[in-house]
Amino acid sequence: MSDTNVAPVPRMQKRYQEQLRAELQKQFGYTNPLQVPKLEKIVINMGVGEAAGDQKKLDAAVAELTLIAGQKPVKTLAKKAIAGFKIREGLPIGCKVTLRRARMYEFLDRLVTIALPRVRDFRGITGHGFDGRGNFAFGMKEQIVFPEIAYEKVTDIRGMDIVFVTTAKTDEEARALLRGFDIPFVKN
Repeated sequence: MSDTNVAPVPRMQKRYQEQLRAELQKQFGYTNPLQVPKLEKIVINMGVGEAAGDQKKLDAAVAELTLIAGQKPVKTLAKKAIAGFKIREGLPIGCKVTLRRARMYEFLDRLVTIALPRVRDFRGITGHGFDGRGNFAFGMKEQIVFPEIAYEKVTDIRGMDIVFVTTAKTDEEARALLRGFDIPFVKN
């Protein structure tokens, strides 16, 4: 049997397996390599509040998130009715996608090497998004920093939330893991 149809291992995944895992094991004194924190999934969420009045805006957001993530997102529904915003319960008001395995590492690579450097006046990501259990979330104001999005075809600038879910037990371990993947944290 030949391995001609086996997909190549993403660059970030290879870095984790060959270099980062050993560095983290040494840094935190783990006895077993399976104790070393790893990236479990990346969730990208786009809230489209204007979708209450115009479903075309939500369809555009779904199309853009599909291009960015390389995977079709699911529409998120309103949990409560809010009369002031003309939102009924069950109305689609956003979309999200969960990336795992190879797609997750490919997205992480594009985020760090292409998208974040294209953000205007970018000075790094603050470390305020840690939740105390090793997960990290941050927001981006524009979807146009991703090269997959054609700037001419964009009708609305939309932001998105990106959540890194790790197996780390503490924020310190998660920060070390994400730093190893070149996430540019601001020096505190």
